[in-house]
Amino acid sequence: MTVEQNVLQQSNSQKHQQTFLNQLREITGINDTQVLQQALKDSNGNLELAVAFLTAKNTKIPQQEETTYYQTALPGNDRYISVGSQADTNVIDLTGDDKDDLQRAIALSLEESNRAFRETGITDEEQAISRVLEASIAENKASLKRTHPEVWSDSPNPYDRQRQDNCPVGLKNVGNTCWFSAVIQSLFNLLEFRRLVLNYSPPANAQDLPRNQKEHRNLPFMRELRYLFALLFGSKRKYVDPSRAVEILKDAFKSNDSQQQDVSEFTHKLLDWLEDAFQIKAEEEQDGEKPKNPMVELFYGRFLAVGVLEGKKFENTEMFGQYPLQVNGFKDLHECLEAAMIEGEIESLHSENSGKSGQEHWFTELPPVLTFELSRFEFNQALGRPEKIHNKLEFPPVLYLDRYMHKNREITRIKRDEIKRLKEYLTVLQQRLERYLSYGSGPKRFPLVDVLQYALEFASSKPVCTSPIEDLNTSALSSGTLSTGTIPSTTEQQAPSSDTQSTSPAQRSIIHKPFTQSRIPPDLPMHPAPRHITEEELSVLEGCLHRWRTEVENDTRDLQESISRIQRTIELMYSDKSMVQVPYRLHAVLVHEGQANAGHYWAYIYDRCQRRWMKYNDISVTKSTWEELERDSFGGYRNASAYCLMYINDKEPFLIQEEFNKETGHMLVGMDTLPPDLRDYVTEDNKRFEKELEEWDAQIAQKPQQEKSLTTQTPRVPMPSTAQGREPEYLEQPSRIEVSKQLKEDSVRAITKALTEQEDKGPEAIMHMAIKLEYARLLKLAQEDTPPECDYRLHHAIVYFIQNQAPKKIIERTLLEQFADHNLSFDERCRNIMKVAQAKIEMIKPDEVNMEEYEKWHQQYRSFRDTTVCLMVGLELFQKKSFMDALLYLIYAYQKNKELSSKGLYSGHDEELISHYRRECLLKLNENAAAQFESGDDQEVNNGLLIMNELIVPCLPLLLVDETEEKDIVAVEDMRNRWCSYLGQEMESNLQEKLTDFLPKLLDCSTEIKGFNDPPKLPSYSTHELCERFARIMLSLSRTPADGR
Repeated sequence: MTVEQNVLQQSNSQKHQQTFLNQLREITGINDTQVLQQALKDSNGNLELAVAFLTAKNTKIPQQEETTYYQTALPGNDRYISVGSQADTNVIDLTGDDKDDLQRAIALSLEESNRAFRETGITDEEQAISRVLEASIAENKASLKRTHPEVWSDSPNPYDRQRQDNCPVGLKNVGNTCWFSAVIQSLFNLLEFRRLVLNYSPPANAQDLPRNQKEHRNLPFMRELRYLFALLFGSKRKYVDPSRAVEILKDAFKSNDSQQQDVSEFTHKLLDWLEDAFQIKAEEEQDGEKPKNPMVELFYGRFLAVGVLEGKKFENTEMFGQYPLQVNGFKDLHECLEAAMIEGEIESLHSENSGKSGQEHWFTELPPVLTFELSRFEFNQALGRPEKIHNKLEFPPVLYLDRYMHKNREITRIKRDEIKRLKEYLTVLQQRLERYLSYGSGPKRFPLVDVLQYALEFASSKPVCTSPIEDLNTSALSSGTLSTGTIPSTTEQQAPSSDTQSTSPAQRSIIHKPFTQSRIPPDLPMHPAPRHITEEELSVLEGCLHRWRTEVENDTRDLQESISRIQRTIELMYSDKSMVQVPYRLHAVLVHEGQANAGHYWAYIYDRCQRRWMKYNDISVTKSTWEELERDSFGGYRNASAYCLMYINDKEPFLIQEEFNKETGHMLVGMDTLPPDLRDYVTEDNKRFEKELEEWDAQIAQKPQQEKSLTTQTPRVPMPSTAQGREPEYLEQPSRIEVSKQLKEDSVRAITKALTEQEDKGPEAIMHMAIKLEYARLLKLAQEDTPPECDYRLHHAIVYFIQNQAPKKIIERTLLEQFADHNLSFDERCRNIMKVAQAKIEMIKPDEVNMEEYEKWHQQYRSFRDTTVCLMVGLELFQKKSFMDALLYLIYAYQKNKELSSKGLYSGHDEELISHYRRECLLKLNENAAAQFESGDDQEVNNGLLIMNELIVPCLPLLLVDETEEKDIVAVEDMRNRWCSYLGQEMESNLQEKLTDFLPKLLDCSTEIKGFNDPPKLPSYSTHELCERFARIMLSLSRTPADGR
C-alpha cells in the first residue's frame, strides 16, 4: 500500500483524533500537540480522563525527555503535525473547589460534540470554518440593508470598476472575507495550480453523486472555484465577486456561532477539499494504476523523524503539508526552522546508553510549493484569551534548504556542532565586551574608556587651593543675590569711571542680564579639580591613565573585531556550494494586521514576468516593493506581520511557466488558455459588463439634453452685454454684483490714471493705457513675496494666471473682458472705453484664442477659489471645535487642492497645512468616539461607533493613498491601535460584540473612496470679504504643520 493511499484511507480517523485534540486544546489552553496526544493515549481515548489528567492540580506535564517525543514518529498521526512546538506547557488548573461538577460538565460537553461528529461527520475544525463563512455572509447581507454609503459599496460608475490594461483582477470583500482573498490570490498566481483548477473536469459519473456529504460539497465548490479563477484571468472588471464560492462553503456546514476563528484553518481545509475533489477524479482515471493526486504532489512533502527514547533509536517517515513554525524567541526564519527540526538532547542520538531523549526531523522529499505557517498567536493563560505575537521575524527572498535535507544530515550535524561551539565562544566574548562597555558596580554604568578619560581630565585640571564655596560672599548668599563687587554688572563694567563715581548706590538699580551677569568669572574653574597634587604625582597618574585607556581601547576593539568575525563565520557556515543546491524562492506573503480577535489580511505576491512584487488587498491590486513588504511583513514595527510564507522550488519552472500549445509549440495567450466552457462563461460576463458601460454612456449623454430642455422651458432675463465672449462663471459666483463691483473699482482706477496721463487721446488709446497700467499693477502683485495670509491670487484671476504662467492670449482676453463689463457704463468716458473693449473682443478670431483653453484656465481659477473657501471654512470650524463639520470641508479642500497642485507650484495652497488639519480633525474625532465607547452608555456607544463608521472609516483610505505621507500613516496606526487596545480589556458582552463587528471595518482600508455623496455647501463671499476672512484665519492659526504629528 502506498503512502498516499494510507493517508487517504486514514483520513476519517485522523480528523476524529484532531477533533479530540482541538477540544482538549480549547478546554485546557495547552497548545503542545505532543502533550495532548500523550494525555489522549494514557487515557485510552477517554476524553474525560484526559481532561482530568491535564487539569489535575498536582499533576505535572511529562518532561520532554519522556515518551512525548515518540508520539510524532508514530504512524497514523494527523498530517498537520505540530513540528518543533515551543508552546508553553505549564498546567492550567481549571478545577477549583467544584472539581467534580466541572469535570462532569466538561465530559458532557465533549460527549455532545462526539455525538454530533458521529451523526453529521462534521468536525469542530470544519465548524470553525463555517463560523467564519457565516459571519462573512451575514455581514455581506447586512451591508446591503444599510442606508448610508459604506466604503465597500460599488461605485455606480462602471468605468471606476473597469480593468486597466492587463492589471491583475482583485476580489471584492463581501463582508470580512479579506482572508479568503489573500489565500485565493496567492494560489491563483501559482500558474501550475491555476492550470489544475481551470482544467479540472468533474467525474463522468457525476450524475451518480453525491455518494456522501464530502462529494456533495467538494464538486460544487470546484465548479465555482473554476468560474472564479476564469474571471480572475479574463474579466474586464477591476474586481470580481466571490460570493457564490463563499456561499457554497457556508452551506457545507451548520453553525449558529458567528465568532471569527484563525483563518489559517481555512488554508488547511481549502487544500483538503481540493485534494478530495482531485482524488475522486484520480480514482476514476486510475485504470489499475495507483492514483496520483496533483494536490498531494504539489503541496505535500515528507520528512524522516530520527530519535532516541531512553537509549532506543527509532525512525519513521511522516507526510506534511503546511509546515508550522513558532515565532516567539527567534529573529529569522532559519532559527525557526532549526528549532523545529531539533528537539531534546541531540547528543543522545549518537549514544546507545544515554537515558535522555531527542529527535531530529530531516526532509526526505520537499514539495514544489512549500508553505510555512508562522504561529503568531498564543493563548494567554492568565487572561484566558489568545494574543498576537508582534515580534520581528526576518525571512529571505531565496531560502536554501540544503541544511535540512536528509542526504546532508552528516555534514549538517558537523556544521551545527561547529556553530554551537562558535556561539558559546561568542557569548563569552560578548559578556567580556559588556564589562568594558558597562563598567561599574552601581545602578549607573559607563564605558570604561570614558571613565578613564574623565579621571584623566580631572587629574589634568588646574589645581586649586580653596574650597569651591570659600570665595563666595556669605552675606550675598543669605540674601539670595551676589554682591556687585563679586560679579559686576555689564552696565558697571562698560560705563566710564566718572559716571560710576557720580552715581550713588541708592540710585543704582540691579538689572538681571541672563547672558552676562550669570556667567562664571574667568578665575573660577569650570570643572572640579584636585586641590593638592605634586608635579611628580600628576606625571605618574597621567601616565598610568593614558596607558590604561589605550589598553582598554585596544581590548575593546579586539573584542568587537572578534565578535564580528565569528558572526560572519556563522552567517557563511552554509554558503559553500554543496549547501546551496536546493533553492526555494518566495512566491507569496500573507499578512495580518490587527490583534488576535480581529484584523485585516492581504497578500504580497511576486510577479515573475514583471520581476516585481504586487500587493493584493481585496479589490485593490497595486505595484509594491521588497521594502514595503519588509515593513508590513517582518513585524515589530506595527501591528502588521506575516502569518504565512509560500515558497516555490526555484528549479521547477513548470510552477510559473506559461502554457504552450502542444501541436504548434506557441505560447497560449489571453482567452485561448481557458477551456471552452470557461471561455464562454467569461465572455458572457464581459458582455454584461460592456452593457453596463453602454447604459452608463447613454445615461450621461441624456443629462445635457435634459438640462437643455429644462433651460428652454425656463424664461431667461436678458443681460445687457454686447460682448461675444461669456463672462467667466467665477465672476458670477457667489455674488455677481459684489465681484463685479471689485473689478469695476479696479477698472475705474486704471481708466482715471490713464486719462490723467493722456487727456488728449481717444478712447482706444486710453483703453490700451488703462489695460497696460492694470496689468503692471497685477504683475507687481504677482511678483511680490507675501506671507500666507496675504494671498493676492484671491484679489484677481490675472495674478493667479501670471504666477502659473498662463498663455499671453488668455491674460489679454481676460483683461479685455474686465474693461468690457457693462458695469462701466455709468459715465460717458467709461462707457466709450467699454464699447471699445467689447469691439476688440468681437474682432478676436477663433484661431487667435483657444476658447477651450480659455475656459480651462478660468475653471481652474474657480476651483482655486472654491478650495480656498473650503479650507477657510474648515479651519474656522476646527478652531470652534466643530470637528464633525470641519472634517468634510477639510477633506474636500485637500482633494481639490491635490488636483490643483498637480498643475503647478502656485496652483493651490500649502498641501502640508491642509493635510495637518485634516489629520488633526480625524484624531480629535477618534478620541471623542473612543471616549464615548468607553463610557459604556448605550446611546454614547452608538454615537461613537456612528462617528467611526460614517466619518472616520471612510476617510482612512484617503490618508493611506500616498504612502510617502508618513505622518498620515502614523495617525492611522494611532487610531487603529486605540481601538485594538480594547481587545485586551474586560467589557460587557454587548460592547465586545459591537467592537468585534466594528474592528474589521476599521482595519480594512483596502477599498476605494469615490467621494461623498453630498459635497459641502459653500457660503457666498465677495472678493473683499473672502480675502479679509482668509487673512484673519491664517493669522490666527496657533500651530504650523511642522509642529504637528
